Amino acid sequence: MLEELHIHDFAIIEDLNLQFNAGLVVFTGETGAGKSIILDALGAILGARVDTTSVRKGADRAIVEGFFRLEGQERELINSLLEREGLLEEPDGLWLGREIRAEGRTIARVNGRTVSLSVQSEIGEALVDVHGQTEHLSLLKVRTHRDLLDRFAHDQDVLGLYQAQFKEWAVLVKKLDELHAIEKTARDRADMLKYQIQEISEARIKVDEEESLAQERTRLVNAETLSTLSQSALALLDEGTEISSAATDLLGQAGRDLAELARIDPQMQALAQQIEDALSSVSDIAYELRGYLEEIEFNPNRLDQIEERLDLFNRLKRKYGGSLASALTHLEASVSELEKVEGVDEQIGEVKEKISQMKQLLCESGLVLSDQRKLAAVRLAEGVEQQLHLLEMEKARFLVSLSEQESDQGLDVNGRRFAFDASGLDQIEFLIETNPGEGFKPLAKTASGGETSRLMLALKSVLAEVDHIPTLVFDEIDSGIGGRVGMTVGDMLWNLGRQHQVLCVTHLPQLAAFGDQHFHVSKRSENERTSTQVEQLMGEARVEELAAMLGANTPVTMESAREILNTVAAKTSKI
Repeated sequence: MLEELHIHDFAIIEDLNLQFNAGLVVFTGETGAGKSIILDALGAILGARVDTTSVRKGADRAIVEGFFRLEGQERELINSLLEREGLLEEPDGLWLGREIRAEGRTIARVNGRTVSLSVQSEIGEALVDVHGQTEHLSLLKVRTHRDLLDRFAHDQDVLGLYQAQFKEWAVLVKKLDELHAIEKTARDRADMLKYQIQEISEARIKVDEEESLAQERTRLVNAETLSTLSQSALALLDEGTEISSAATDLLGQAGRDLAELARIDPQMQALAQQIEDALSSVSDIAYELRGYLEEIEFNPNRLDQIEERLDLFNRLKRKYGGSLASALTHLEASVSELEKVEGVDEQIGEVKEKISQMKQLLCESGLVLSDQRKLAAVRLAEGVEQQLHLLEMEKARFLVSLSEQESDQGLDVNGRRFAFDASGLDQIEFLIETNPGEGFKPLAKTASGGETSRLMLALKSVLAEVDHIPTLVFDEIDSGIGGRVGMTVGDMLWNLGRQHQVLCVTHLPQLAAFGDQHFHVSKRSENERTSTQVEQLMGEARVEELAAMLGANTPVTMESAREILNTVAAKTSKI
């Protein structure tokens, strides 16, 4: 609820600080004193449009701030909005502010931080419902009607079941769309995948094969050079040439000499052994070289085979990622995708069957939900009409319209298909006929002023327990009604104040007497400037205000004022 409201240099308000209690808060005073200006200031921090005319003459800016205490369900809702915007500071309350500068700029603030007007408005709509000339009436918005009816009907279990089924249906529909997207190109895709799988599979790739083939290719291409070099080296090592002995012969001779040397001088035994080892190593090299020479082949056919194989590898690498490893990875992925593509028709059939089954369940749940809504709609209409009759709108008729919209893709209900969404099959709107013969019209097209306010009061009274907006504001609700009905309106507002904080501007003493908190608004002129003054009335001062509202302050009107207060005290069990 609204606990504090600070207004500075707004219209004719110079500086005003108000503290509000729970229950019914009434504002009284002469016409033009500034009662509606206070509501306009409140509207400013709720996100209403304002212009530079709101800035007090001579001031460079107007500032309005309000503190709201958060309790119960509204706290959860508001805090979720604040958390979403990164504005949550105090879980149990928040500040809304608006600065209107004379040059035209306005600044909206939540908890001292600048926000967009749309964010402030969204928060404001969840905090306060304003009924009057400058209203942003939530009940006039058709999108709220279904939720209000559902809460009035107490059908949350059925609605919850339906919404769970709808969520499952939506998942299936998304899956079907994905499968249709695959199906659209499935045939061409399958042919391409089969070709790629065959191409890679038939290559029978081994990751290390490319390197070994490259080495073999190098040997075949250089076979003649390899043979020549091998023969030359072999001749030098083991066979000798026309101009020199073989290395083995020379090492053998050197070995014999060193062996004889070591026999004479034992110190040379190590060298003799080394030369013997060297001779053995050279002999081994010659042996290996002779074998290598025998394996060297001049095989053009084998070279062609290798060239073809390596060309195949290069083509695969160019097409499938740059390496044989990536080609094998592509093969694995293609096999998996082909399985999905080839099974898409079967999958589509299965998902379609599940969708059909889920739509049948939705139809059953949706019809149960509709039946509960229809019963609640009758009770709601009867309750609102009763309240309207008490408010001297005896001819008014109220209707909760439930309708369906046909759709080829809708739910099958007795051979007809109706559109549906996450909330059911029903299109719900509150309608009113204020005068016989005019026909039912949307709430937004009803007469403005007091008639609309009374309609909202009737609705709010019936929906009090399920309407979670904590603060309600009524302006001009007593327009065109007399004292007797004013007493009824006051009683209704007071009862509404047991579940909501209610702020009301009134000119009727019978209504004002029901206030749990009573403010008198007046104008004061000083130094050729006019400013609004607000005083909270209690005790005898309140009696005097009610007497003044009845006419001049006379013993008769004073006594009448006391009688009104006594009557109200009896009705409300006040002492």
